Formats: sequence, structure tokens, C-alpha cells
Amino acid sequence: MLYTEARDLELRGEVRLPGTLESQLTAVVAGEVAGKVVAIEAQDGDRVKKGQVLARLRPQWYELQQREAVARLEESRARLRLAESKLARARELFEAEVISQQDMDDAVSEQTAWQGRESQNEAQIAQLELSLALLRVRAPFDGVVTRKLTEVGQWIVNGGAVAEMISLDRLEVRVDVPERYYDTLRRGTQTRISFEALPDFSLTGTIERIVPRVGDQARTFPVKISISNPDGRLGVGMLASVDLPIGETKTATMVPKDAVVRIGPDDVVYRISNGTAERVDVRSGTASGAWIAVSGGIRAGDKVIVRGNERMMPGQSVQGKPQEYADP
Repeated sequence: MLYTEARDLELRGEVRLPGTLESQLTAVVAGEVAGKVVAIEAQDGDRVKKGQVLARLRPQWYELQQREAVARLEESRARLRLAESKLARARELFEAEVISQQDMDDAVSEQTAWQGRESQNEAQIAQLELSLALLRVRAPFDGVVTRKLTEVGQWIVNGGAVAEMISLDRLEVRVDVPERYYDTLRRGTQTRISFEALPDFSLTGTIERIVPRVGDQARTFPVKISISNPDGRLGVGMLASVDLPIGETKTATMVPKDAVVRIGPDDVVYRISNGTAERVDVRSGTASGAWIAVSGGIRAGDKVIVRGNERMMPGQSVQGKPQEYADP
């Protein structure tokens, strides 16, 4: 048998509101060059890593353009070497006053022109190399493909959509909060969140953003609560219940949730009194962490049973050991 002492703790009022789970990071992934799709590497629902290929475009046209550009570069380099040789000879002849200033200027101009042509061809090759790399459309972040937007054989233009993606690592819950609570919420405040689809699962979130715009009809304003999803258990669009701490703090008598036993319609706490179990009917209130507020006959310092109380009988002899619980 384990017990814990009831405590008087400062507790802030809470209101429970529905929310919807959203991704903080969504994207329509687009191709950066035009081309025909030759392979789809990720399907709807696939988890992908940043940089993973989602689709491939046909490379042949760009490869031919690259070969042509390489040939032009080789020609321009050969022409440049010849122009540099001519310029060196022209300088010698000009200093010997064998050729005119016009002949010297023509040699400089030819060398400069072929130097510019070389740089132009190098830039074109770099552009084609980039285009060839962009023919592999890659995921911009770790996430999940929610919908592919192209098929093999389809032509996509520059900027054409390939797939929709969402991140499951960076999630947030959107809650539409009644405007009467506008002045009571603060960024950085922690909240408790549970999910209809996961009745045995809850977590703590942090108010990240309070959007200062109240809707004309509903008279609510959006609040965004950031949460973690390290194991990917949560999905975008899930319905959430959010306990927002709202209002002034007050002192409440609290016991561990494990101390409250449901017997029919009643909430019951068993406390140790003179070595025996005493049944105390209570009314449960706001929860905070592993603790819950109760009103009734329980007072701070009472030893309440937290283990072995499911089949407890009033007046039953008990010998308990203390059980520690973290502060709420």
C-alpha cells in the first residue's frame, strides 16, 4: 500500500477548447527546370529525408547542350591561346616600331574578345550542370509526401508542381479562442493537450503565437501551440483537446490522480486515519500534471492512498509506504 500527502497548491483556472493539429512546415515541391518526368521515386504517404529524390526528369536534351557547350569552350580556349601569342608578338613589334598603334589595338581587342568568349562558355556549362542536377527533384526537408502531383510521361514546366509535403517533426495545434480570453493568454505558456484518436496519450505544448485578429462572426482569435512529435505518432488534421490556463491563480487542495477512485457516479479518495482506510467522497476539479484538485473532506497533509485503493474497503487496516510525485 502506497500513500502521498495531499497538498495546498497554487492553481490557475483552465478552459478546455477543441483544436486541430497542423504542420508548421508544408510545401508544394516544384521542379526548377522544365522536362519530361521519367521516374517517380516517392508515393503518397512515403516518409522522405531532406535531399531524397522525389522525381526524375529526362536529361538527354541538357546533356546534348552540355556537350555542345564543352566543344565551344575548347574552341574558345584554343582561340584565346592563339590570340595571346599574337598579342605578345604584337607588343614586341610595336616596341620596335614595326607595326602601328592600330595593329596593336586590334591584337588587344582580339585577345579580350576570346577571353570573354571563354568566360561566357564556362558560365553556360555551369548553368547546364546546375540544370542537370535540378532534373532530380529533391525533398526540401524531412517529412511525408501527402500527394504526388505529376506522373511518369508528363511534361512539367519550370516551376511545375511535383508533390505536396508536410513535416511531422514541427507540429502545432490551432485553437480558436473566444475573444473574452484575449488578455489572459501569453506566449510561452505551457498547455496540456490530448487527442480523441489517442485516448491514452497526452502531452505538453507551448503557446507559440497569438494572432491578434478576432473573427467578425465567431468572435474568436487563433492561437498556435507548438508541440513535438519525435516518434511520428501524431498526424496532421487530428482533433485535439487543449486545456488553456486562463484566469487568476487560486489555492486548491490537490492529490495525485492515482488517489481518485471512481465508484459508480462518485469520485472517492481513501485516506489513512488511525491505521485504517477512511472513504472520503470528493469532487474532482482541474488537473495539473500528475495532480488533480479535489473538494470535499480532504485537507492538506492528509495521507491519501495511491496504490492498492481500487478494491479498498472502509475501515480496512492499512500499513502504507510513502510515494513521491513530482510537483505539478
